Amino acid sequence: MPNRNKKVTVRLSDDEYAFLKSSIKKTGLSLEAYLRILISGCVPKEKPDDRFYDFLRELSAIGNNIHQLAAKANALGFIDAPLLAREMQEWRAFRLTMKHRFLDAEKVGDGPLP
Repeated sequence: MPNRNKKVTVRLSDDEYAFLKSSIKKTGLSLEAYLRILISGCVPKEKPDDRFYDFLRELSAIGNNIHQLAAKANALGFIDAPLLAREMQEWRAFRLTMKHRFLDAEKVGDGPLP
């Protein structure tokens, strides 16, 4: 983690401040985290509603079931392990796609930080 020892003070109008606070609230981030994402050249995404997290928990449960099936299949040797492995890879790819779509900040230009 970088040594963050520089402090920046910014003056905003009432409207600018209200807009900033509103934008930050939609993401669920702290002011500092929100500004660091902006400085890196990205735009933070709004925090998804509870349905997204319910869906993600369900997908995690499915993944755990697949993992348990794979372990049992390998121990007993009667399920097509390569097919099951492919299914697990597809699930992982889907989960990462969902994370990117709903949670990851998007790059909007060249920020000053790498």
